[in-house]
Amino acid sequence: MATAIPDHFSLFGLEPSFAVDAGQLARAYRTVQSRVHPDRYAAAGAAEQRAALQWATLANEAYQVLSSPLRRAAYLCERNGVTVQGDSARSMAPEFMVLQMQWRESLEQLRERPDSGELEQLRAEAGEQLQREMQAIEQKLDRERDFQGAADAVRRLMFIEKFLSELGAVREADPATRAG
Repeated sequence: MATAIPDHFSLFGLEPSFAVDAGQLARAYRTVQSRVHPDRYAAAGAAEQRAALQWATLANEAYQVLSSPLRRAAYLCERNGVTVQGDSARSMAPEFMVLQMQWRESLEQLRERPDSGELEQLRAEAGEQLQREMQAIEQKLDRERDFQGAADAVRRLMFIEKFLSELGAVREADPATRAG
């Protein structure tokens, strides 16, 4: 078993890229897991068993990161020296801040007076913005190699995903929209 710890992409034999083929990633994950799964080392010594467990854990974590577009984008930014979260993260563009405030205001109104039509319209709008951010991230990471610009888009995407989750909670709380 190798001793050097590779990055997530090289662990699976993939080029570092935002555009990852999900099927290829899953096949590579299964291949790596079949090689390092702790059950294969059940008869081995304690050190080899620990190493197998560590490699299996690394493979699981790498797969979780790379299979999530948001986490994959953040990982690519951070492996290129650009922090996505924390004190050094830049603030969002004023236009996006205005959009956030509008969405938050609409969300609060929906919490007070649920309206399934308005809720679905807001979900569609946020979903469209999410797709635009995904395209921007791919452009910034894979074509322009602009990791700071990609980190800005990742932060916007984080907000949108959280907002969509909150909209889902409002939808679930509204008896008129709850699936029976």
